[in-house]
Amino acid sequence: MANNGMTIKSRTSYFEVARGVWGLKDIFVNIYMIQSPGSKSWVLVDTGIKTTGSKILKMAEQLFGGTKPEAIVLTHGHFDHVGSVKMLAEHWDVPVYAHKMEMPYLTGRSAYPPPDPAVGGGMMSMMSPLYPKSPVDLTGRVQALADNGKLPGLDDWKYIFTPGHAPGHISLFRTDDRLLIAGDAFVTTKQESAIAALVQPKVVSGPPKYFTCDWEAAAQSVYKLAALAPRTVATGHGRPMHGDEMQYQLDYLVDHFREQAVPKRGRYVGNPAGTDENGVHYIPPAVGAVSTRSMVMLGMVAALAGAAIVGYTQSRKQPKRLAGVWDKLSHR
Repeated sequence: MANNGMTIKSRTSYFEVARGVWGLKDIFVNIYMIQSPGSKSWVLVDTGIKTTGSKILKMAEQLFGGTKPEAIVLTHGHFDHVGSVKMLAEHWDVPVYAHKMEMPYLTGRSAYPPPDPAVGGGMMSMMSPLYPKSPVDLTGRVQALADNGKLPGLDDWKYIFTPGHAPGHISLFRTDDRLLIAGDAFVTTKQESAIAALVQPKVVSGPPKYFTCDWEAAAQSVYKLAALAPRTVATGHGRPMHGDEMQYQLDYLVDHFREQAVPKRGRYVGNPAGTDENGVHYIPPAVGAVSTRSMVMLGMVAALAGAAIVGYTQSRKQPKRLAGVWDKLSHR
């Protein structure tokens, strides 16, 4: 069954992004598998949340007959990208790679800057103080990527350092067909909204606001990726997009980043967290509490999101109906 250029196997199964690249959505986050051309070797990009691990193993069995990957590459270490990394790395006995600036958060040395619910936008932001921000400890298994942009097991790809959303965030780019795996440097849904995160209306958006700790760096990273003129983008949240529709929206984001992506308020707006190779050394003070009216509105969104989740488990048509509700809320 074809859907916007993706081959869908089932509701919970994988989709094809492009030649040799497949993705899997687990609730609200994506992982990707990349196979080298003319080879049976492959690499896993990100590991989702804790429930994603068993789905990744099933997907690998379907695609590669259970052959283990050459490596696991992490775009960054936020909880929804490393939830299954320890289990998978130990199961396969393979190395994990990330940028050297992510090492403190992947070796147990530093927690991330705290998430910021003041950025607004929906229930995902409101709930962000509950999200895990503690580091995982992959000491002895995780390795820093080389500074030359090369990726292990992927000779036809390079990585681009795209900090802002996380101190050591990277994106992956294949030059021959200009395919970009952007991680959370930008995404293709409104990730702050629980309903949007579930039903995924396609819209190129900035990085998830509630976890972005340096907005100037995030802007520069988006500009850098747009300059690559990608023809297909696959992101950490949202559906893959390609062609003129994607290019127009990405260019619009570049031209209006500060109005469209940067929240009107937030602890990191104009005052980024201080980070270095040892982790976090400065956290700006939190801004004022969320207003009562906002809490009421977010409570309504939470109720709708709950209905969407229930509907999603019962009918694939339900999220499409709720997408219209999200559209109305997002344009008020």
